[in-house]
Amino acid sequence: MRFLIKQVLLVFCATGLFAQVQEEVNPPYHIKTVIFKGPTEDQFPVVQLGENILLEFDDLTASEQDYYYKIIHCDYDWTPSQLLKSQYLVGMDNQRIINYENSYNTLQPYSNYRLTLPNENVRLKVTGNYVLEIYNSYGEIQFSRRFVVYRNPVSVSGTVKRSRDFNFLMEKQVVQFYINTAGFPVVNPKREIKVAIIQNHFWPTARYDIKPQFTIGTELVYKYDQETSFYGGNEFLNFDTKDLRSPTFAVSKIEFKELYHHYLFPNEYRYDQSYTYFPDINGDFVVRTLQGEDDSREAEYSKVHFSLPYSNEIGLDNVFVIGKFNNYDLGEENKMVFNPESGNMELTLTMKQGFYNYKYVVERSDGNIDLNYVSGNFHFTENNYLILVYYRDFGELYDSIIGIGSVNSRNISN
Repeated sequence: MRFLIKQVLLVFCATGLFAQVQEEVNPPYHIKTVIFKGPTEDQFPVVQLGENILLEFDDLTASEQDYYYKIIHCDYDWTPSQLLKSQYLVGMDNQRIINYENSYNTLQPYSNYRLTLPNENVRLKVTGNYVLEIYNSYGEIQFSRRFVVYRNPVSVSGTVKRSRDFNFLMEKQVVQFYINTAGFPVVNPKREIKVAIIQNHFWPTARYDIKPQFTIGTELVYKYDQETSFYGGNEFLNFDTKDLRSPTFAVSKIEFKELYHHYLFPNEYRYDQSYTYFPDINGDFVVRTLQGEDDSREAEYSKVHFSLPYSNEIGLDNVFVIGKFNNYDLGEENKMVFNPESGNMELTLTMKQGFYNYKYVVERSDGNIDLNYVSGNFHFTENNYLILVYYRDFGELYDSIIGIGSVNSRNISN
């Protein structure tokens, strides 16, 4: 059964009638390769209070423009919290990003910007959901990214199991987990504790508002089936352009015009094929180059050509190429176009050298997003699940995060 999901970029559970959910804004065409991570390589920062967060991005105009950043604290539902800035920040945001350098010896000139949080101007005081916004010198927002800050007085453990629903036995994965609150005062866990479960750091399919099924002493037990289930999807496709001039297993040919052009082999529809394990990095990407020592400044930009055979099932529906490299954006820049000469859906993207995961998704004419029509759904697929535990005591003004858990479907069980 194919996975049809309405594109949900908002969480419609705002506590205030006019509260504005903080969506992630994707950058304009000239800003590329937004890297946003904590101490790990995963490009969604989940950090303990006080740990460093790195933001890095390129401006292809190479004009050394001024960019500024703001930090917004949000509640569980990603609406701005009631806290004043002085209550969640030490120092001031709305500062200019002063750490930037121009590219060195590249065909495509660009300016590389870097921002580290905390820094000498600002640091965070409380845990919770946050949004980092980047503005230009005219006060126009360029892009924004979510991140999470936590402390861990409670522990979270869990496992991934196959669905018990016979209709989805071969397609879905179920996250079952436990929250141990020993040493942390929780009076009414069904009111004070909230959880969110995110597959591969992809927020549109996250699960919210899941109450504990029952408690055993200080342990909250979540052993649901349907409420915490996810479609397994398939392993992401990938390619590597770290060597500009040498084709790899995914690159069929390379041409040089104004920039290098990397033509990927046409991909196949996998929904009707058997599952094959092929290691991926769950939609992420890593910038790297063999033509220099500084990946940030010496990695080259090239034109990457994607192609997918047209099918009657797609019809007039839209097909997009997405991954963490474009923040899963279903914008015009990432939409494929039918080429009658080749019979393929095709797309060309300007991308920095590196290793990339990507997938094809279909937007149906009714507005629904079919995430896995091209790739298929398999319960064997290796996926990572992040469990966030939120807490709000009576009278508090915001949702704090008191624990996180991470489970992987690599060792899925019945």
